[in-house]
Amino acid sequence: MGPRFAVLFPGQGSQAKGMADVWLEHPAGLSVLDRSSVVLGRDVVAGCHDEAAMATTAFVQPALLACGVAAWDVLLAEGLRDVAGVAGHSLGEFAALVACGALSLPDALALVIVRGEAMQRAGEDHPGAMTALLALGTEDAEALCDEVRGADVLVVANENSPAQVVASGDVAAIERLEALAKERKTRAIRLQVAGAFHSELMRQAVQPVLDALADTEVRDPSFPIAVNVTGAFVSDGTRLRELIGCQVVSPVRWETSVRTLAAAGASRFLEAGTGDVLTRLMKRIVPEAEASAVGSPEMAAAAVNGR
Repeated sequence: MGPRFAVLFPGQGSQAKGMADVWLEHPAGLSVLDRSSVVLGRDVVAGCHDEAAMATTAFVQPALLACGVAAWDVLLAEGLRDVAGVAGHSLGEFAALVACGALSLPDALALVIVRGEAMQRAGEDHPGAMTALLALGTEDAEALCDEVRGADVLVVANENSPAQVVASGDVAAIERLEALAKERKTRAIRLQVAGAFHSELMRQAVQPVLDALADTEVRDPSFPIAVNVTGAFVSDGTRLRELIGCQVVSPVRWETSVRTLAAAGASRFLEAGTGDVLTRLMKRIVPEAEASAVGSPEMAAAAVNGR
């Protein structure tokens, strides 16, 4: 009996110039990129070479989604079977929703376009920042936030692994947190993002997403998806609709999501799309599991066929 697979989809921060090029090499990937370009009204591949476009949340989010789904379709074409479940980190959750059949690719792209534009505006209207705290768990990170929050917004936004969390909030609060982290000999790394994602500073982005969801079909998933907001499996389309709506202001419970997939029997984790951020996190969450990045058609074929 072969391994049971879990497929993980990276989110914003994993983007790289020219990231779509590699998926042109496989018919399944090319098809996804062509269809995505039609929905977006611009060439995804060319856009990934445009430095101005790659600096905006509004373009990067749908482009990452297209690359994630391209990787998924290539995996399927190469023979991927026995999937224990899927999960996506923040923006990556939309690729996971396409993979499990809850959203169509055009609907997911349309939602992500609205989401990206709304988050871009929220970041401009309510400037904020995010910083990664290394070698620190959620409880200790929350204690640090409590010490320096004051009247500002400051929350643990991403629970990435037992040794990495990301805080999000007002710029002044993030600066105080980084200073306290340095004092406590904890490394803090400022993230290059356009706002305080997954915090209340994104509140104005919720309603546009809800409005777009009102006209979107959200189906029951065809296999398990571990969702960001709770880290648990959701099998009901109605519940998924509710969680998509509140995702931008809720923490990303990534460590819990990965443990949920492992508990369901996944022993081989594949990161589908761009980069290897999630693969590296896997080594701290479930070190006994195999994990590999699938960043090209060749890597997809090797992963599926055990090479």
